[in-house]
Amino acid sequence: MAPKVTTSEDAAPVEVPGCCPRYHEAVELIGRRWTGAIVAVLLHADRPLRFSEVAAAVPQLSDRLLSERVKELEARGVVERTVLPGPPVRVEYALTPMGRSLAPALEELAAWAREWLPGPAEQAN
Repeated sequence: MAPKVTTSEDAAPVEVPGCCPRYHEAVELIGRRWTGAIVAVLLHADRPLRFSEVAAAVPQLSDRLLSERVKELEARGVVERTVLPGPPVRVEYALTPMGRSLAPALEELAAWAREWLPGPAEQAN
């Protein structure tokens, strides 16, 4: 993307790099409400998880929104959904290799959050 030139009345023109469209798309995908939490839960699981297990791990997340986010992640190739024959029929969710490759980025984000964002006890004050 070509840099944009900005000017102000008092300053010389300055080149400001534009935002990479792929970066923007990645941030929009993972940054959607609850999506990062869902990916983190699946990332730290040692096996595929059932819908109810993901829901229990993120208790503030409604079933409707969890279903919507998992479908989005599946459509983008981040999550795979496996239907196990029953009865009862069971559905499990796991990260794909593409989803697992988010681990370093999410670990860095978690480290940044620990350093710069207040914890629950600090927010109460």
